[in-house]
Amino acid sequence: MITKNNIPILEFDDEKEGFISTKTDDGTVEKSTPLPNKAVFVFLKDEIINDFVRKNGGTELLVHKTVSKVYSIYKVKYKTEEICICQAGVGSPVAAQVLDYLIGHGVNKVISCGSCGTLENIEEGAFLVPIRAMRDEGVSYKYLPPERFIDLDKTVYKEIEKTFNRLGLPYEECTTWTTDSMYRETKDMVEYRRSEGCKVVEMECAALAAVAKFRKIKFGQILFTADSLANAEHHDARNWGEDSHETALNICLEIISDF
Repeated sequence: MITKNNIPILEFDDEKEGFISTKTDDGTVEKSTPLPNKAVFVFLKDEIINDFVRKNGGTELLVHKTVSKVYSIYKVKYKTEEICICQAGVGSPVAAQVLDYLIGHGVNKVISCGSCGTLENIEEGAFLVPIRAMRDEGVSYKYLPPERFIDLDKTVYKEIEKTFNRLGLPYEECTTWTTDSMYRETKDMVEYRRSEGCKVVEMECAALAAVAKFRKIKFGQILFTADSLANAEHHDARNWGEDSHETALNICLEIISDF
C-alpha cells in the first residue's frame, strides 16, 4: 500500500518485492552454492580486500553486476566458520543495492565499515560506533516510512562494543549524518547538523540500516575518521583515513566472528 505525499521522496510503498528480484541469479558464479549467512561489507580499498581473500584461500561465489563495476562476493574461512566478504560501493544507492542482493542470497548478519568526515575535533583514524543515523539521503525512504533519524539495532551495536572492549581498542558511540552529496556539506549545514548531535558525516549508514530493518536482518557498522569539517573556515582532508583500512577490516572480522 502506498502512503502518498506531495513530496515524492516522502511517499512510501510497503510492498516487499519489486519488479526486479534481489534473488535473481544472473550474476551467479556457482548457482547451487548459497552464501554464508554472515557477511563483512566494507568501504575499503580493492587491494586490502583482495589481499585478504588471496591469503585466506577465498572463493568467488557470486558477482553483482552494475553498468560501471562488478562487485565480487567471496566466501572466506575465518577462524572456524565461512563468511562472505564484499566491497561496498560508495554512496547509498549502490551500497544498498548490493546489500539487498546479499540478503536475497542468504545473508542475515552483516557488519560494515567505512570512513567518515568528522564534524568535531576528533583525530584521524579514530573508531566510532554509530547508534543513530540522520536520514539525509534518498534510499532509506524507499525502505521505511519517513522519519528524521533511524536507530541502529541496539543488540548489534552492543555486540560490536563488546568486541572493541575484548580487543582493548578505544571507540565512542555517535550519531552520524548520512548525506548524498559531499559537495553540499556547507558551512551552515555542518553547524546545523552538529547542533542536532551529529559527530560525523558519511554517505551510506542510514540507507544500509533501513535496508536491514526492512528485510529483518541483523546489521551494524563501524566508522573510522578521515577528513575533518570541524573548522568552519577550513576543510582538512588529512590523509582520508588511508592508514586505517587494514585495521578496520581486521576489526570487522573479529566482530563478525563474535557475532
